[in-house]
Amino acid sequence: MTVKQLYARLMEGLYLACIVASGLAIVVITLIIPFGVFMRYVMNNPQSWPEPASVVMMVMFSFVGGAAVFRANVHVAVEALLNAVSAPQKRLMLIGVDLCMAATALFMTGYGAHLCQITWNQSVAEFPGLPVGVVYMPIPIGGFLTLLFLIERVWVGPPPATSIMYSDTASDLE
Repeated sequence: MTVKQLYARLMEGLYLACIVASGLAIVVITLIIPFGVFMRYVMNNPQSWPEPASVVMMVMFSFVGGAAVFRANVHVAVEALLNAVSAPQKRLMLIGVDLCMAATALFMTGYGAHLCQITWNQSVAEFPGLPVGVVYMPIPIGGFLTLLFLIERVWVGPPPATSIMYSDTASDLE
């Protein structure tokens, strides 16, 4: 197995971990928000923790899931300009996009880690044992994962057709 193949295999595992973590975050949000509403309006016993817990889960879903979306290349993209230029110009523009994504991922990783560090000694009011830095950890993690996925795309190429990314395509109903 070559180094590129090993890297692609590792990125496939990381992608799957991102999808599982993001999916679990959505499931948790889906369960705790109705619980909070039920406790408030039916039981007349409002709970203070469902909303901040769902915010924590949403931060994880957004940044870790965002890295997976980037790898799958299913993010929002406006391709009208790319389709209007010649092939050499398109290649240069895509290189520019990759450089901007690398800068963004590095910014998220560096400043996200700094944000975690400076907020580590603060706690979330509803969860006194939970440092605010832990809540912000998905930011540098998501940035680092995005950078790894960008390296994969530039160095190894796009994921192969056998990737788990393509396992949820619509099936023919006929």
